[in-house]
Amino acid sequence: MTSLADRAQRIQPDLVALRRALHREPELGLRVPRTQSKVLAALAGLPLEITTGQGCTSVTAVLHGAHPGPTVLLRGDMDALPIQENNDLDYASQVPGRMHACGHDMHTAGLVGAARLLTELRDDLHGQVVFMFQPGEEGDRGAGVMLDEGILTAAGRPVDFAFAMHVIANRIPHGVIATKPGPAAAASDRLAITVKGRGGHGAYPHTALDPVPVLCEIVLAMQGFITRRFDVFDPVVLTVGHLAAGAKANVIPSTAVLDATVRSYSEANHARLQRELPALAAGIAAAHGIEAQCDYHVGYPVLVNDATETAYALDAARSLFGPGQVFQSPTSATGSEDFALVLQQVPGAMMYIGASPAGADLATAPTNHSPQAVFDDAVLWRQAALLTELALGKLGGAGSGAPV
Repeated sequence: MTSLADRAQRIQPDLVALRRALHREPELGLRVPRTQSKVLAALAGLPLEITTGQGCTSVTAVLHGAHPGPTVLLRGDMDALPIQENNDLDYASQVPGRMHACGHDMHTAGLVGAARLLTELRDDLHGQVVFMFQPGEEGDRGAGVMLDEGILTAAGRPVDFAFAMHVIANRIPHGVIATKPGPAAAASDRLAITVKGRGGHGAYPHTALDPVPVLCEIVLAMQGFITRRFDVFDPVVLTVGHLAAGAKANVIPSTAVLDATVRSYSEANHARLQRELPALAAGIAAAHGIEAQCDYHVGYPVLVNDATETAYALDAARSLFGPGQVFQSPTSATGSEDFALVLQQVPGAMMYIGASPAGADLATAPTNHSPQAVFDDAVLWRQAALLTELALGKLGGAGSGAPV
């Protein structure tokens, strides 16, 4: 008779081994076949109904409890980033130009741990658990692919609740759980603008239509638009990350281009930005007698945590780890997450867990997506235990408050 935390810590060595195997061999996008194979091997022998995706190399595993009841979905993403790792870890990436710099290897291993723990408790479960192993989170909308392929009805009845966890390399102390109700992560879009002028000699600008000052004016106008037209308490963030024009000092180019990321925290602002930013750029270009071609690429929507389910998840974390290890964040994350697509259809919440090495300076530790990012796999058992507790609380299991 052991507690859920004890059970999770008992399988910690297996989770570490899996996580490090995933970290050594990162894969990108919607096609992660070697990662998928490792997940399938880790789930082998468990009483799960397993299917794999058609439009991506996803894994869906369904656990049917011994008694009827609701369905809980637990998600872990599997893809890496096109980043060259710059760490001397003995399990560092062995694939040039690829790295698990956002901790998805941690998410995958933690979800495998939850699958192992929950299958041991199958006789106590009143309902079903859907384990969603998802590729393509980093900009490829993998959650959308899995939704289109029927993940929400994989258990034979609709999913009632959905939960996920995300590791954070800095800001949150080691092992601490945090989240908030309502908007918890930003919508994220991409704006690409090409200003089309007429090239010419740099000594005779009056004979050309120079796109460079027009593009510069657009950049400054967009920043003014953000700060003067949007409520500071419903923020919008626009960052121009790429500008390019011309190849020689005395040649006026015919085109100038920019790429920007646009982030927002409400669906109203998300929709408004899609309409008004291209119109702003086009109007400025037209005032100079040239054209601005604007391509607004809608990315991920605002991730909105259900208030009731967020309170439930925070209480579950407190019951496992103690109140001093859990807090409600006062602010939203500025990153984006395609788990937002799931939460648009199912009430639930995303939780964040501090995974910086114990004792690290949170103010200077490398962030997620850094080539120096380090995630401490000592928190894997906490991920597995909390995901398990979230399912148990919905499906009538014994929970962590009593031996199981």
